[in-house]
Amino acid sequence: MSEPSLILNREGHAGTILMNRPKALNALDIQMIRDFAHAIGQWRHAAEVKLVILEGAGGRAFCAGGDVRAVRQAAIEGNRAPVEAFFTEEYAVNEGIALFGKPWVSIIDGICMGGGIGLAIHNGPRVVSEHALLAMPETAIALFPDVGTSHILPRLPGALGTWLALTGARLSGADAVHAGLATHYVPREKLAALRAALVETGDAAVVDRFAEAPPAPSFAEHRATIDRCFSQPSVLDIIRALEAEGTEWAASQVKVLRRMSPTSLCVSLELLKRGAALDLRGCLDEELHLTRVVVHDHPDFREGVRSVLVDKDGSPSWTPATLEEVDHTAIRAMFR
Repeated sequence: MSEPSLILNREGHAGTILMNRPKALNALDIQMIRDFAHAIGQWRHAAEVKLVILEGAGGRAFCAGGDVRAVRQAAIEGNRAPVEAFFTEEYAVNEGIALFGKPWVSIIDGICMGGGIGLAIHNGPRVVSEHALLAMPETAIALFPDVGTSHILPRLPGALGTWLALTGARLSGADAVHAGLATHYVPREKLAALRAALVETGDAAVVDRFAEAPPAPSFAEHRATIDRCFSQPSVLDIIRALEAEGTEWAASQVKVLRRMSPTSLCVSLELLKRGAALDLRGCLDEELHLTRVVVHDHPDFREGVRSVLVDKDGSPSWTPATLEEVDHTAIRAMFR
């Protein structure tokens, strides 16, 4: 018999969760989401569980996100029920982690993207190693920053959240601490000892004993440019501001933006603007509404997943093809 995709245990004072789909980079499927919900329900009121430790199996990934290929296939078949179940139940887990009432210690020692960030970001401590790689790459598959990140990203320093949301920029572990996505930087060689201390004490404060000052962020020299350009009111304004910078880095950001789904970029920016004024529950409700529109009623999501994850040809055909052709009235109509 195969091992479960989510392994739940009680160790000392901790409830431990191991995401166990290493060949799929621990991507979330519906059974994993339901097992998360079960663990949250069981451990929230269990006095003997002082904290939760969340890890990914296989050494390569914490969690690479949700299983969007399955979502795409259901959308192609016109089958709304599994898509609705996936996102409804995933977002309920995100909120459950936020409301858990005890530390939820995520040990991120590899790839953590999309849905993986949603499992870590709403509680903490959030520990990253030098092998961590964090990103919200949704615009490349014509989705948008979800799993409650529309609440988190607008609250990061300056315009970092908008930059991360629109470009899908990859952050190292050190970068993630400086950006505010992670709370502690702990080298891989110390993680086993950290885990043992958490299990033994049930005290999340022991993370401080193992944490080190992270290296300077890779985006440090571009920070002023990020804040200046990605605070603009529209995606085209962002591109114009980047072009006016006249630097190689700014030009590279324009190239990235021009590769993404134009509709997704505009939806994502509008979502972050709204998310800045909403609480987590409001953001999750807005995101859930958007999934119904974006996944089923617009061709770009199916095309983006095809291009990045199915055929892997990197040549999506977007509708519309350019930002200049986007109808912003139609974008606003996609929201609640």
